Amino acid sequence: MFEREGAVLVLEDGEVYRGFAFGYRGKTLGEVVFNTAMTGYQEIMTDPSYHGQIVVMTYPHIGNYGVNVYDMQSNRPWVRGFVAREFSRVASSPRAQGTLEEFMSEHKVVAIEGIDTRKLVRKIREGGVLKGVIAHASALAKAPDEPFADEELRILAAEARAWPDIDGRDMTPEVTTPLPYAFPTLRSGKRVVVMDFGIKHAIVEQLGALGFEVIVVPGNTPAGQIMTLEPHGLLVSNGPGDPFGPTYAHQTLRELMGLLPTFGICLGHQLLAIAAGGRTFKMKFGHRGANHPVKSLLDGSVEITSQNHGYAVSLESLEGFKATHVNLNDGTLEGMAHERYPVFSVQYHPEASPGPHDARYLFRRFLEEVLAFEAPSGQPVEKKNAGPFGV
Repeated sequence: MFEREGAVLVLEDGEVYRGFAFGYRGKTLGEVVFNTAMTGYQEIMTDPSYHGQIVVMTYPHIGNYGVNVYDMQSNRPWVRGFVAREFSRVASSPRAQGTLEEFMSEHKVVAIEGIDTRKLVRKIREGGVLKGVIAHASALAKAPDEPFADEELRILAAEARAWPDIDGRDMTPEVTTPLPYAFPTLRSGKRVVVMDFGIKHAIVEQLGALGFEVIVVPGNTPAGQIMTLEPHGLLVSNGPGDPFGPTYAHQTLRELMGLLPTFGICLGHQLLAIAAGGRTFKMKFGHRGANHPVKSLLDGSVEITSQNHGYAVSLESLEGFKATHVNLNDGTLEGMAHERYPVFSVQYHPEASPGPHDARYLFRRFLEEVLAFEAPSGQPVEKKNAGPFGV
């Protein structure tokens, strides 16, 4: 029988959740959010969009199929911390190359288990996201079974309150590639430049599978440098942080609007809206999971989608774009297409990883836009026919 080390999750309002240490032993702070997916914990942990966040998994048992290199969405985990009702210490899958705890220990991911995650999720749903801190007993030089003193808990709550808010922060410099690179592919087709604001591997893999030649550039790359690469299309990636933060991206996308077929995903969707004069707002608790129903406003069809975002575009603020998709749970904007140019975007993740594949058709729609586009002339080119959503 292994010895269990005590741990606490303390929220900025002082509420305490007592449990047990898991993963790397230490202390970590972040914005506490929840994800409703039943599987895909490795993809969630390695998604750069979760940078700055402590993720609570609503499914009660996490880690039973282990980890492997194939499910990585970047080269390391980005979550600030991880929370579950119970973590598995064994890996029961032929795909597993290690256990979840080994992975978290190697990559210094601090976690806590054994808390009432249902109570915590209800609190977030009713009151909104909060900042918090996970602290293991050993991080405070305590014995594994030594109780946390009231004064220690008050100090931890104060540390959580003092942690910088994600709201208003530009987090792109912390996650983007430092230098441009070409994604290795056996095919050589139309060239697409990807603006990296924290991109997932699965997005680039989907582009490569369609035969695109993919060049990934830092998120702060100006429009002139992008056009010198002579691309046939542009993809604006997902990523963490407040979409109002990277003002340089707004300017770049404003200059490129109409020059290239453009596809925006998640943060990329929000950046395109702001570039066109729209507004975004922070959601109460966001959408994070693999089961969000999205309805097309054009044909009435519904797809189940993978989502991870804490901000949304104000539907009433759209300028030049037409709404194409909405969330069936709360009516928020999930997709839009430009009324004149071959530019479209979605708030959800068509590449999934984790999640259903209902929306992967969007990558082929993007390919169709690229193939139909005339060579860049330095001037905006209006689409000749209806775009990928009939707009």
